[in-house]
Amino acid sequence: MNREVRVRFAPSPTGALHIGGVRTALYNYLFARKNKGRFLLRIEDTDQTRFVPGAEEYIKEALDWLGIAPDESPWNPGSVGPYRQSERKPMYMQYAMDLVEKGHAYYAFDTSEELEAMRQRLTAARVVSPQYNSITRTQMKNSLTLPEDEVKARLESGEPYVIRVKIPRKEEVRLNDLIRGWVMVHSSTLDDKVLMKSDGMPTYHLANIVDDHLMGITHVIRGEEWLPSAPLHVLLYRYFGWEDTMPQFAHLPLLLKPDGNGKLSKRDADKHGFPVFPMDWIDPTSGDTAMGFREQGYLPDAFLNFLAFLGWNPGDHRELFSLEELIDAFSVERIGKSGTKFDINKAKWYNEQYLRAKSDEELAQYLMDDLQLEGIQIEFSKATQIVQVMKERATFPSDLWKEGKFMLVAPDSFDEAVLAKRWNNDALAVLGTYKEKLVDFPGELNPESAKSLLEAAAEDNGIKLGKVMQAVRLAVTGVGAGPDLMAVFSILGKDELVKRLDYALNNLKVNI
Repeated sequence: MNREVRVRFAPSPTGALHIGGVRTALYNYLFARKNKGRFLLRIEDTDQTRFVPGAEEYIKEALDWLGIAPDESPWNPGSVGPYRQSERKPMYMQYAMDLVEKGHAYYAFDTSEELEAMRQRLTAARVVSPQYNSITRTQMKNSLTLPEDEVKARLESGEPYVIRVKIPRKEEVRLNDLIRGWVMVHSSTLDDKVLMKSDGMPTYHLANIVDDHLMGITHVIRGEEWLPSAPLHVLLYRYFGWEDTMPQFAHLPLLLKPDGNGKLSKRDADKHGFPVFPMDWIDPTSGDTAMGFREQGYLPDAFLNFLAFLGWNPGDHRELFSLEELIDAFSVERIGKSGTKFDINKAKWYNEQYLRAKSDEELAQYLMDDLQLEGIQIEFSKATQIVQVMKERATFPSDLWKEGKFMLVAPDSFDEAVLAKRWNNDALAVLGTYKEKLVDFPGELNPESAKSLLEAAAEDNGIKLGKVMQAVRLAVTGVGAGPDLMAVFSILGKDELVKRLDYALNNLKVNI
């Protein structure tokens, strides 16, 4: 009988959620939905020294913003809680003790000074990677080297200890990764990882295995950085006797810097001026703010589409997918093995496509919201006209105001380069005639009438319109390039257009 598909996203509340973590959450969500399964969120907060206030709430808000909220979580618990590892603390020791009793783990009483002395000893002996392993443990202070009565006495006296897994010396550990195929590691390369720390808290290795088993997790989809730990996890499933219910593993490729050299980090993002967090994050200690995709103006659907393609592809040339279409097309088998370059320009492209797909009414509301902040009041119908002109030139909703501001506020500065090159007597002659024709023009101005009047003004002066067109735009908008000028003139209206032409003709110096 097939088990219900159950996947989990298990972040640590140590700060803002990195884009790599968001992608992991997305892939888990898509896999669960595709297979009619459940998507769980578990907070892995066993390392209390790294806990950051507000980080847990940030994770929740980020997933809610993106529309990929988990089916079960600390805020929406199911039947396998608690969903914070710190609240599950009492149960872990019994599982660690089970391994000790079976001979698969042991007590280690080594002090930090003794561990450092071991590392120095091995380094002096030119051991490349000093480890506490099947060889070095024989020279250390643990329940494998000490007499049984001494171990008992140490435990009863309350002496600090950790519990380490006992890795076999000569054994091949194999797992069939859904993305990478068969992965084989020799146990001699593994160390005896700590399973229970001296403070009674489990390490990630023990806690995540126990929790995944108790929560019925069927597939573990996580970042490539956990691949070196996977052989240990396979051994732990075997030692617990849970091999039959061991989840299938899928280790996602790294997100790389834009140049492809190394893992993407916040430092790289800051250097190039783009975010790596879904939302703004204010560091509770320093007060510094790290920028987020949401506040930069990225639409959640566009951001998800962009994220999905950072390592996965549908096998054809399609690039634009709704969340429902992503669910339908998604498969782990189409996730690549190699790292994926992060391209912020592609993220912008996605945002442009999703922005342009919105109705004029939706876009007009974005503009109206920005205008309210600026203290500018206009009719909604005029906002709709503006976004019709601007939407093909906008990357973010805020661009509708920033780039279309000249349609609502007369320019107070003019592009010096265009002024020097194009503002001449020919431009003055055509614009002067154009202004007169506008003053005499009866009725409302539309793009067609605005153009015919301008063409007539150029013809009256015997000047080709193309020679002065950039100067015409400069006089009205302050810049030398922009959206369809006749549509802009129609939105401005005759009176405003005349006012701006009059200002330019009387205040801009002629380049002779």
